[in-house]
Amino acid sequence: MNSYTNIIHLMGTKITLFIKGTNAEKLAKEAEQMLIHYEKVFSANSNYSQLAMLKKEAALHPLKVDKELYHLIKIGKEHSLNQDSYLNIAIGPLIKLWKIGFTAAHVPGDEAIKMVLDLLKPEHIQLDDGHCSVLLTKKGMELDLGAIAKGYFADQVMAFFKANGAISAMIDLGGNVLVYGDSPQGDNDWRTGIQNPFLPRGNVAAIVKIRNQSVVTSGIYERVLDQDGVHYHHIFNSRTGYPIENNIASLTIIADKSLDCDIYTTKWFGLDAASVIQKASSMKGMGAIVITMDGQMAFTDNLRGKIEFQ
Repeated sequence: MNSYTNIIHLMGTKITLFIKGTNAEKLAKEAEQMLIHYEKVFSANSNYSQLAMLKKEAALHPLKVDKELYHLIKIGKEHSLNQDSYLNIAIGPLIKLWKIGFTAAHVPGDEAIKMVLDLLKPEHIQLDDGHCSVLLTKKGMELDLGAIAKGYFADQVMAFFKANGAISAMIDLGGNVLVYGDSPQGDNDWRTGIQNPFLPRGNVAAIVKIRNQSVVTSGIYERVLDQDGVHYHHIFNSRTGYPIENNIASLTIIADKSLDCDIYTTKWFGLDAASVIQKASSMKGMGAIVITMDGQMAFTDNLRGKIEFQ
C-alpha cells in the first residue's frame, strides 16, 4: 500500500490529486489523462473543444457530442430552468461580453447587454437523448459549463479511484475539493479552509472538517473588474445582464457530490443569506456556509462542531 501526490497545471488552475492504495502513482497518472481529455471536450476557452463546436454548428443543425458532455448539459439545463435559479448554462454570450477575468475585461453599454439577453434562455437548448445531440435554436447562443464542470470532473475521477481500490484520496481542482477515506494527517476527518473573501487568497475565514464529502466555495473575490470607481465581480444575473447584487460575499456548499456543490453555490448565489441557509437545511446531507458583505458568517446546523473559526 503506497500513496502518491500528483500536482498538475491544467484548466487554468493548479490541480492536486492525492491517492493512497495499490498502484497509487499509476492511478494518479491515469486520472491526469482523464482531466486532459475533459479539458479537450468541455473547455469554453478553446476554439477546438466539443463545447466550442456547439457554438459554431449547433445553431445550424443538431450536433452529436460526447456522452459525458451531453449528460452534463442535460443536468445544467434542468437546473437552469428552475424559476429561482441563478445558474444558467446558456450564459456564454454574457460572459464573453464582459470578459471579467481576462485582459480585455470591460463594462459593456446597456444596449450591448440588452442585445445578448435573448440568447441567455436555457429553454432554447434542445436535447435529443437518443442521439446525444444538442441544438441551439437561437443563432449566437453559447453554452458555458464553467460553473459546474469541475465538480463533475472531480466526481468522475474519484469514482475511478474508488473502482480501482483506493482506500484514501483527495482531489482539489483549483478549489473544488473532494475527499474519501481517512486524512493522511492522522485524523479521520479532512480539514479544508474556507477563503476569507475580504483578504488575499490563502487567508482563511474558517476551517471545516469533512469526510467522504466535497467542499466548493463561490465568491465575489475570484475574478473582478474595477472601473470608474465601481467594483464588478464575475457571478452574473442572466436576467439583468449585470453581476448579482445582494449581501453575499461568499457561499460554500458541503455535499457528498462535488457536482452538487458546484450547482448550488451558483444556483443560490443571488438569494439572501437566510434563504440560502433555509434551503440547504431542507436538503439531506447538505451543509452551507455564507459570509455576508458585512463580514458575518452563517451556517447550517449540521456543521456545528465541524467549523473552526480563524
